[in-house]
Amino acid sequence: MTDTTIHHRICPLCEACCGLELKVRDGKVLSIRGHDADVFSAGYICPKGVALKDLHDDPDRLRTPLIKRDGEFVPASWDEAFAEIGRRLPPILAQYGRHATAVSVGNPSAHKISLLLYFSRLAKALGSRNVFSASTLDQMPKQLSSGLMFGHWLSIPVPDITRCDFLLMLGANPVASNGSLWTVPDFRGKAKAMQARGGKLVVIDPRRTETAAMADEHHFIRPGSDVFLLLGLVHTLYDEKRVKLGRLAPWVQGVDDVGAAVAPFLLKRLRSAAALKRPPFAGWRVPWPAPGVPPFMGGWALVRRNTARWPAGWSTCSTS
Repeated sequence: MTDTTIHHRICPLCEACCGLELKVRDGKVLSIRGHDADVFSAGYICPKGVALKDLHDDPDRLRTPLIKRDGEFVPASWDEAFAEIGRRLPPILAQYGRHATAVSVGNPSAHKISLLLYFSRLAKALGSRNVFSASTLDQMPKQLSSGLMFGHWLSIPVPDITRCDFLLMLGANPVASNGSLWTVPDFRGKAKAMQARGGKLVVIDPRRTETAAMADEHHFIRPGSDVFLLLGLVHTLYDEKRVKLGRLAPWVQGVDDVGAAVAPFLLKRLRSAAALKRPPFAGWRVPWPAPGVPPFMGGWALVRRNTARWPAGWSTCSTS
C-alpha cells in the first residue's frame, strides 16, 4: 500500500471553477473537499463537487468507446472506434454534405485546455453548422448579445458582487447555480457579506427561488414580461436625462436611436404589463446629483458607492 497523496484540481462541472482537494491512495480517490487555500473559491464546494468521487467510481461510467452493433452499444478499442468513423463518415459527407453531421460538446470540455484546443479544430475540419453544447442550451443569447455589444462572444460582463452595494437580479438563481456565466462560487456567502456592509439584494422573479428567499426584497413579475421592466428602466434614464456616457462616449453608437425607440412607452402601462405591485426600489433614493450614481425608474434603484466597473456602485444579473 502506498502513502496517501494530496492533489489540487479545479471542479470541471460548471463555470464556478471551485478549487478541490483530493486524497488519493493506490490510484483510488478517497475523498474530495473544497481547497481552503484556493484564492477564488476559498474552500467552498457544492454537492456536485463532492459527488465527483461517486461519478468517478460509478460502474456505469464510460471507460471505452462504444460502437453500435446489431442494435446494441458494445465496448470497443480506440483503434476500432476510429476505424469505424473512417469507414462510415466519409460516405455520409460525400452523399449528403457536411451539414448532415452534427457535433456536441459537454460542459467539462470547456474546463480542459487540451479539449478546448482539440474541439475547435475538429469542428472546423468537419465544417458542419450544427454545433451543440452546454452553451447552446442555456446561454447563447447572452453570448450573442455580448459579441454584438463588446466585440467578442466571450466578453461577458459580470456583476461585481465583492464591491457593489446594490444588486438587482432578474430571473437568476445563483444560490443553486453558482452564477453559471457569472462564475461566483459561494454566492450565498458573498451576498451575505454585501448585505453585512449595508448592500441590498433585490430579486425580480415569478418564482420564489432560493436566492429570492435571502433577498432584501423579492418582487414577483408576470412570467415573460421582463421586457416591460427593462423598457421602463431605459425609458426613465432618457426621460430624466440620466444618460451621461462621459469617457465612454467614443465607444458607444446608437444612443439617440435607443432613446427614440423607448420614448413612446408609458411607465404606468409598462408597470401594469409586468404586473409589478409597486416599484421594487422605492425608498432607497439618495440625493441627486451624487457622483457616479445613475438613478433609474423614477428613482427606484439608487446606490452610494463607486466601483471600478460601470455602472457605479450597482450591478445587475439576469438569465441569459
